[in-house]
Amino acid sequence: MASVNKVIIVGNLGADPETRYLPSGDAVTSIRVATTDRYKDKQTGEMKEATEWHSISFFAKLAEIAGQYLRKGSQVYVEGSLRTRKYTDKNGVEKYATDIRADSMQMLGSRQGMGGPSEDGGSGGGYAPRQAAPARPAAAPANRPAAAAKPAPSSFDDMDDDIPF
Repeated sequence: MASVNKVIIVGNLGADPETRYLPSGDAVTSIRVATTDRYKDKQTGEMKEATEWHSISFFAKLAEIAGQYLRKGSQVYVEGSLRTRKYTDKNGVEKYATDIRADSMQMLGSRQGMGGPSEDGGSGGGYAPRQAAPARPAAAPANRPAAAAKPAPSSFDDMDDDIPF
């Protein structure tokens, strides 16, 4: 039977990314991301929060992009896999740590404070496609008054024939 090691995290950075370079010259960027679960306590009816912190590592080109564009407080979507490593602490005690090795990343939210280009200065690359999304809803309200002036279609006859399926 096959196995699956897949992690999806959507959360906020607790600090600026830390980038270092391996002897091979490849970049490694580490971040800590907080995810918060909100729930209602069944006994008291009070709303509560539980926050988990996740250590995430990016490698190569993705590490350079994460180091350049992510900042403390940035919201990020990360897909990756769990990796457990063994190390010895300063007292000689062997310990284990489980981190997430990122395979892909998308920056969420606004570009403000992210160190990237301005709204009119171009895109942040193929790793942040969601940044263009806010422009679409802004254009839609301008078209609604004109659409409201037309009578509502009574059938599917008015639909475009350009549907790809």
